[in-house]
Amino acid sequence: MRLRENQNSLSDSVAKAAGSVLIAVVILILVLILVKFVTRSKDKGRRKAGKPLLESQEVTAWSGLYRFSKYEIQNAMNYNTSTSEKTSLGRGSAGQVYKGVLPSGQVVAIKHIHQGHTSDSFHREVEGLSRIRHPNLVCLFGCCINGPDRYLVYEFCSAGNLAQHLLRKESVLTWERRVKILRGCALGLRYLHHYIDGCIVHRDIKLTNILLTEELEPKLSDFGLAKMIGMEESKVFTEVRGTIGYMDPEYMSNAKLTCGSDIYSFGIVILQLLSGQKVIELDLDARDQITRKVAKDVSLGKRPLLDFEDPRLHGDLNTEDFEAILQIAVLCVAKSSKGRPTIDVVLEVLEKAWKNTVAHKKTRPEVSSPGASSYSHSIDVIPT
Repeated sequence: MRLRENQNSLSDSVAKAAGSVLIAVVILILVLILVKFVTRSKDKGRRKAGKPLLESQEVTAWSGLYRFSKYEIQNAMNYNTSTSEKTSLGRGSAGQVYKGVLPSGQVVAIKHIHQGHTSDSFHREVEGLSRIRHPNLVCLFGCCINGPDRYLVYEFCSAGNLAQHLLRKESVLTWERRVKILRGCALGLRYLHHYIDGCIVHRDIKLTNILLTEELEPKLSDFGLAKMIGMEESKVFTEVRGTIGYMDPEYMSNAKLTCGSDIYSFGIVILQLLSGQKVIELDLDARDQITRKVAKDVSLGKRPLLDFEDPRLHGDLNTEDFEAILQIAVLCVAKSSKGRPTIDVVLEVLEKAWKNTVAHKKTRPEVSSPGASSYSHSIDVIPT
């Protein structure tokens, strides 16, 4: 009898416990449904008000950056009170860039991100540049998020971009300056490729994305296409983006992005600085454009150095360094990424060339022989 009473008591306890669990589960489900409903309602309200859904998350994630108000941005861009027109500095991968002046008098560059790129380019640039600092990378001062509008505020590079100096007719970059610019770019690129969290692939290295300070110090800019490759990864498959003429052919064919993709682009930049020519398309028959074939023939000694040397230099260069840089550039533009050198190898060649340049500059005043070579007259730009 007692055994039956104990069994009934146990059954009642189990039933009560099961009932309690069931009630708790139902309450939890109701709470989750309520939270989801409230969240959706807030999101809809934000959409109606024109506010971005990720704005609060962005504020937390990028709290280290100065957050400009829309009023501050507009005032900075309208610094010239004599005209209502903004001063355009050019167009980046995802937006227009304007000159601005802060209340302190500091001149800055302000990029207005196009609405179609807000969830892509803006995030990449802010997340990337807010964490990295290097003398040869453009510095991001802050950003502005105002409804659908996105702005990025950078340091201002008063000398414009490398294309404006290399390709213009009224002046010519000296050999020393070209070597120093290449070395600076390589230092910035090495920093990106050896970043603590993995390799940061810029994906859009070209003349117009190399900005120059007043002293013509180079700074890599426009990180709107940058992509991180993790420490344990050697490649990632991603949407093909970049600039025709500078894009890695391997990446274009199979969407496989590697650090070698940047090496290819930088190789094209090196070839441009050596030859002084434009890269519109890689046409083997075009006489006024850079080609891998011509560069390779010259580097192998099959063609004279003059076939690739920028004629505006008038031979005022270090021939050995020119050949060494040309040979490494040819390796950089190999069709397969496996045949390309790392940025460390490229930098080693450029460092050696720069040391030779500095050494020559120090001994130049001692040269008195009329027939002696003085391969440059100035470290700066020579008017033509």
